[in-house]
Amino acid sequence: MSNLINQFKFARNLLLKLQPVYIQPNRELRGKAPDVARTLKQRLEGTDMFDPSLHFKVNIGLPHLKTSKAEENGPRLKMQQSIKKSAEASSIEEISLKEIRKEWLKTAAPFQIKAIAEHYNIFKDLFGEAFFVPRIPISIGYQQTDGSTMPVYFGNQIKPYEAVLPPIVSYEADPSSLWTLVLTNPDGHLSEKDAEYVHWFIGNIPGNNIDKGDEVVSYLQPFPPRGTGSQRLVFVLYKQEKQIDFSSYQRTTPCLELTNRTFHMKRFYKEFQDYITPAGLSFFQSDWDISLTDFFHKTLNMKEPIYEFDFPEPYKKPPIWFPKKQPFNLYMDKHRDQKQISKELLLKRLKTVDPFKPKEPEYKYPNALPENNNLPSWLRVEIRKQRLKWGRYNDM
Repeated sequence: MSNLINQFKFARNLLLKLQPVYIQPNRELRGKAPDVARTLKQRLEGTDMFDPSLHFKVNIGLPHLKTSKAEENGPRLKMQQSIKKSAEASSIEEISLKEIRKEWLKTAAPFQIKAIAEHYNIFKDLFGEAFFVPRIPISIGYQQTDGSTMPVYFGNQIKPYEAVLPPIVSYEADPSSLWTLVLTNPDGHLSEKDAEYVHWFIGNIPGNNIDKGDEVVSYLQPFPPRGTGSQRLVFVLYKQEKQIDFSSYQRTTPCLELTNRTFHMKRFYKEFQDYITPAGLSFFQSDWDISLTDFFHKTLNMKEPIYEFDFPEPYKKPPIWFPKKQPFNLYMDKHRDQKQISKELLLKRLKTVDPFKPKEPEYKYPNALPENNNLPSWLRVEIRKQRLKWGRYNDM
């Protein structure tokens, strides 16, 4: 009932706004033209009416295991004492960053990672109204040709040429437990709007031994097309309750046909939600580089998609025979080619520039110069703008 009342109030407010407005003579009504503005029906269809009884967040992650205050604050107190001792001894270098990171992963990290994932809309795009707190820390790194490692954190940038080979993944787990690791891209599908591309899928992983898991879908490097900007690639670690048959998702290696990599994380979770629980999360961003041209042509055997911005033409009122009380030159410029106007301004500027003569001194008070009253008003205003360097005359 409350939802219907909210919709009625919203529609009533829109109708009040759309009532005829008295306009004084020779005045213009600001805003979009009637043939461009949206109708009331289009506005109502585009609004997202929120109903708390139907739309609410659901935690689908691992439960929080409550511990005693002594167990929870013990490591933190030891860390503070060691920092205090090292500070008193003036040996700050003895503080181990690994110990500090280890303590952070056990205390505040899961909630901070969840907040970062919400900022990047990870949960909304993968699970809809569901979320989870990543209780299991994941360490992910891409090996580089020079021997270094490119780590995956929570939104850092990694180029496609740096993520060609499968990463090294590690996490703490009981050897008798089973896990599933999925790497998906919610931003890169080329044909479907709400679909993803699965870049890696390993199921039935015993403990943390990735190599002994069942590789359902082989690894494929990121390939964000040119012009699409940065794309998110998300690692999700699931804890399994038992051995699961993923044969319906099995793809033949190397699976270079992109249509076979179409994936929906939300559908996947709904199908196996009784046997899997999301426990770990990590993600990075990647954008186009020059190496992807050969990757599309030689590896995927397809034309490289290139996206460009297509800006719509600005709205122009239909021309009238006599524009009353409108500047003549500005009215005519609306219906002229902008490149031609820019060319005229450039030629006008070049006339005032001589490479063999010094620049002429500017007038201290340009508006104090005499004006020719025989000129039309629009031309006199244009001369004042040129003297004061207003608008398009700023560079002259």
